Amino acid sequence: MADRPDHKPDVAAPGDPMVHFRSYLHGGMSSLLSTLPTLIVFPVYKTVFRQQIHNTPVHQAVQQLYKEGPVKLFRGVAPPLLMRTLNGSLLFGLQDTLLRQLSSQNVKSNFALPAVAGCGAGVVEAMVLTPFERIQNVLQNSQNDRHLPTLKSILVRLKADSLASGYYRAFLPIMTRNALGSSLYFGLKGPMCAVVEGQGLTPLLSSFISGTVTSMAISLALYPLSVLVANMQAQVGGEATGVMTCWRMLWKSRQRSVILLYRGGSLVILRSCITWGITTAIYDRQQKHSG
Repeated sequence: MADRPDHKPDVAAPGDPMVHFRSYLHGGMSSLLSTLPTLIVFPVYKTVFRQQIHNTPVHQAVQQLYKEGPVKLFRGVAPPLLMRTLNGSLLFGLQDTLLRQLSSQNVKSNFALPAVAGCGAGVVEAMVLTPFERIQNVLQNSQNDRHLPTLKSILVRLKADSLASGYYRAFLPIMTRNALGSSLYFGLKGPMCAVVEGQGLTPLLSSFISGTVTSMAISLALYPLSVLVANMQAQVGGEATGVMTCWRMLWKSRQRSVILLYRGGSLVILRSCITWGITTAIYDRQQKHSG
């Protein structure tokens, strides 16, 4: 990639299919290897989800999960594990493919190309992964346990609705969040890594720090969109409401307080730093050794 730590182009010819395939493979592998932290911190993620949906303090959310037991604690863990692998493969692979296409057009502003390619990759990522996020949020909402006890029952129920109300509920805020997040990630990761490596740190550690710091900034800025998505997708059925209506309801339920809106945000940032720091370090290392 053009924005990896050494900032050197790949040796292989741009038209070589293996060049494009390696980006998809390395992206998927780096995300797959970071699924262990995802599995370990899943209870943290579920605690945050309860805070996002029910606006409860962290100790109440932990008590609720403790009473429900370990089986329900990991209900909904499968979709994010699968999403992590697909997310890495699509995000890094598509960004690299789009970046090569844009670079071949002799665009003058090369500095912005990684961010533009990342934005396009984020849009495609949202189109592919929104159904997975929808299923994950339905599974994690304890209010759905009785009438939607299994994954199959959820799939059948969502299929009965229209795409906008079923699998692609909250697609617009997801697309906005993913496009902005991917654009910022790929636009900032390279320069950040170069600055850190200039301090004498190893390339691997520089990649990890750049991924950690970048993901921290992105998670902090886009967290309200994640709260909106969780609240829109957690329920099944009922009256269909638009994005702005849902936002006004959410803002009112948080008593028009930014602090309450960001409830659970610190845990999300911690989880994001761990997973994206590891993913960035592994991906950059794979790309450097295969370049």
